Amino acid sequence: MGARHEAQERRRAREFETFTAGAAGRLLHAATLLTGDPAEGERLLVAALARTYADWFRMRGDDPYAHTRQELAARFAHRAWRYRRPRGGLLDRLPPRERLVLVLRLYEGVPEEQAAAQLGLPPERLRTLCLRAVAAMRSRT
Repeated sequence: MGARHEAQERRRAREFETFTAGAAGRLLHAATLLTGDPAEGERLLVAALARTYADWFRMRGDDPYAHTRQELAARFAHRAWRYRRPRGGLLDRLPPRERLVLVLRLYEGVPEEQAAAQLGLPPERLRTLCLRAVAAMRSRT
């Protein structure tokens, strides 16, 4: 390893540390909303952040928050079967897909078209899932 490579690694570590200091709290909250369990949310976030760190130099100007949020959503969707049983979270009565749609659209504020593309759904289907989730949450109270 040359001095140049070591300098790049130090720079990546500093930049990533700065990013996580500013964004980790909100991302952890989103992960906890998705999983319904703080420990599971933390595990999910750590996995997403690890991927973001690995991709740091390839992102070239892309928003690291959006990248991590997308990785978080993909990891949650891929393992959604783990989160089917209620764990006492705020969104525990919702199925995993509706939970994911609600967190992306309402908590994170991701535009409908972007969220639909990220989840591989038509915008109409995403809109239906969001409306169903909101109705379920309203009927809960």
